[in-house]
Amino acid sequence: MKVKAAAKINLMLDVLGTLPDGYHSLFMVMQSVGCYDFVEVNKTDTGKIEILTEDERVPKDEKNIAYKAATAFFTATETKNTGISIAIEKHIPMAAGLAGGSADAAGVLFCLNSLFHTDLPMPKLQRIGECVGADVPFALSGGTALCMDKGGVIAPLLPLAGKSVVLCKPQMDVSTVSAYRLLDEAAHLRHADKNAMLYAAHTGDYALLCEKADNVFEQVIEVPARPVIKGVMRSHGADLTLMSGSGPTVYGLFSDRKGAENCAAELKRHFPETVCCETVGCGVETVSVC
Repeated sequence: MKVKAAAKINLMLDVLGTLPDGYHSLFMVMQSVGCYDFVEVNKTDTGKIEILTEDERVPKDEKNIAYKAATAFFTATETKNTGISIAIEKHIPMAAGLAGGSADAAGVLFCLNSLFHTDLPMPKLQRIGECVGADVPFALSGGTALCMDKGGVIAPLLPLAGKSVVLCKPQMDVSTVSAYRLLDEAAHLRHADKNAMLYAAHTGDYALLCEKADNVFEQVIEVPARPVIKGVMRSHGADLTLMSGSGPTVYGLFSDRKGAENCAAELKRHFPETVCCETVGCGVETVSVC
């Protein structure tokens, strides 16, 4: 079974505090975008989980979040693993704040739920995903949503449809673990206007949504190219420019498709990992069933 799994951007990301188990309590307004990884899962008779990919950066063992998702699925459903292969075709930039790994994990859970006929409803599948990573539950359902706690509390919001998105990743990686440590060590943090953002998202007030969009990680993660990228995006008419996740990817949200395409063309000359895409309403979609 083959699926495509969408990247995400954060329209808002704030940290509310630390939970009793040591994880961070999050407040995220998430949006799926049409930049996809392709994940194909097939049954084998090896009794093992095999990761297949041509991208040398992708781990092929239990360090891969897709591998962890498969393990979590078999444990949670008490399903015997007779063997599976997971082929991953990467298009979402890695270590970029776009949840590419989480998208792959979501794709695996989606496929396994079908291949092994467990027929888990989405909330139960998302609960398994939450054990793997904070972005996995949203990556399964996608669209536009408020995500809280460790990512498992999800409330759908009005779709943000018909917008073009330019994703631009500078040539650097950001460790999520290090990013959260910097948040914990920060003496002072300015927190986002969450009530206004929810009002904007609930009522469909696009102008207010763009005004209130915020990401707490911009206060602690240094991305030298960020001001330049944002400047180029604004010069082409971006309604909003913001870093996604813990970075370093900066995105621009556009009402005008041509402006987005021109922006992407200019940025790509200096930043090869630049993608022009659209907002989409789904996280994981079936491509083919063998």
